[in-house]
Amino acid sequence: MNRLQLKKQIEEFFIEDIGYKDLTSDSIFENQEGQLQIVSKSNGIFCGEDIIRVGYSSINPLIEVKSFVHDGDQVEVGQMVAQISGPVKDLLTGERVVLNLIQRMSGIATKTNSAVKLLNSRHTRISDTRKTTPGLRMLEKYAVTKGGGINHRYGLDHAVMIKDNHIAFCGSITEAVHKVQKQVGHMIKVVVEVEDQHQVLEAVDANVDCILLDNIEVKDLPDLLNLIPTTVLTEVSGGITLQDLPKYSNLPVDVISLGCLTHQIESLDISADVKIYA
Repeated sequence: MNRLQLKKQIEEFFIEDIGYKDLTSDSIFENQEGQLQIVSKSNGIFCGEDIIRVGYSSINPLIEVKSFVHDGDQVEVGQMVAQISGPVKDLLTGERVVLNLIQRMSGIATKTNSAVKLLNSRHTRISDTRKTTPGLRMLEKYAVTKGGGINHRYGLDHAVMIKDNHIAFCGSITEAVHKVQKQVGHMIKVVVEVEDQHQVLEAVDANVDCILLDNIEVKDLPDLLNLIPTTVLTEVSGGITLQDLPKYSNLPVDVISLGCLTHQIESLDISADVKIYA
C-alpha cells in the first residue's frame, strides 16, 4: 500500500467519525494513560498492521503500537494482534475506525485464502475485480493479496477492458479493438470479454492480450479454451461462487476473477480489550 495515500485516507475517515471532537472521551478523561489490546475473536487471516500503526499515529504520534502478527498471518480465537499504549481518550477516539478497517480487510484476506485453497490449482490464480467499496479500493485490493490472490485492474486507466456494452455500442469486437489499438500505447494490455465461440474466434483474430470468458458453463469451457492460443492470457468470471471453485481446478485457465472477494464479505471478528494500569 502507498503509505502517503493510506495516511491521507485514514485522516479523512477520522474527520468523518470524530467531527469537531469526541464528546464522550474528551468529557470523561484528561491525562490518564492506558492500553488497548487488539484481540482476534475468530480464526482467519489477519490484515491491517499498517492501519493500526498509521491510524493511531495520526491521532497522536506519541501513541506506542506493538504488533504481534503481520499481514497474511493466520490468527486464532483469543490471539493478541497488537498492543496500543497512550492517552486513554486518544485510544478510544481512534478505536472504531481502526477496528472497522482491520475487521473488513481481514475478512477479505480470509475469504481470498479460502478461495485459493478451494481451487487448489498450481496454474490458475484467484483475482479480485473492480467491485470494491468506494474509497476503500486500495485497502481491499491489498487485503486480497495478503490472502493469496492477485489484483485485477485498479481502475479504468489501468488497462483496456472491452466488455459486452462496449461491443454492443461499437458494433463488433473487431471494430472496438481496432479503435483502441489506434489510441493506446504498446504498454497497455487489451482485454476482451466474450460470451460464445464466435466472439472467442473474433477476439483471437483481433490479436488481444487477454480473453475473459464471461458467464460460461464449466462444461463448455474446455472447447472454448482450446480455441485460444497459449500466448493469450485466459480469464474466467461471472457468477462463480467459492463452492464452484473445485470444478475449475483442472482447467487450463490463467485467472479466475471473483467479485465476491470484496463485495460479499463477512468481517473477521476482532475487538479492542482494555488493560487498566494498576
